[in-house]
Amino acid sequence: MGRIKLIAMAALFALMLAGCSDDDGTGDGTEPQPEETAEATVAVEESDLGQIVVDAEGKTLYVFLADEGSDSTCYDECETAWPPLTVEGDPGAGDGIDAALLGTTEREDGSTQVTLDGHPLYYFASDETADDINGQGVGEVWYVVSPEGEAIQS
Repeated sequence: MGRIKLIAMAALFALMLAGCSDDDGTGDGTEPQPEETAEATVAVEESDLGQIVVDAEGKTLYVFLADEGSDSTCYDECETAWPPLTVEGDPGAGDGIDAALLGTTEREDGSTQVTLDGHPLYYFASDETADDINGQGVGEVWYVVSPEGEAIQS
């Protein structure tokens, strides 16, 4: 019986060490980049702030007032807290979105970020569920976005 416990403890220890590794599989020790999704659908959902823009799973999307036109200015630590909505190809217009307002912009890393009325769209890393709007008003520069692509600053 003692031998089985020892083997089980060794296996558990090995799993714990693997979980503590910061290796993202690239071998270079850098942080993993946000994954581009083959499809990115933008839709509208009702919230306490009125109609807001969400992704296909209902996760809230935000705009950053510091962005310059359709060019994102959110990189490094900013990008960790506010991951961009990226896509391979063209974004899709879900319920309540005018497809003519959807577009894309190229990020510094070569990924393609979805825009709405020329504004790059982001997630907030602290939003855990589809209905969360924890990023609203952060730093007075991050806001949920209306179906027309405007920041909802209320």
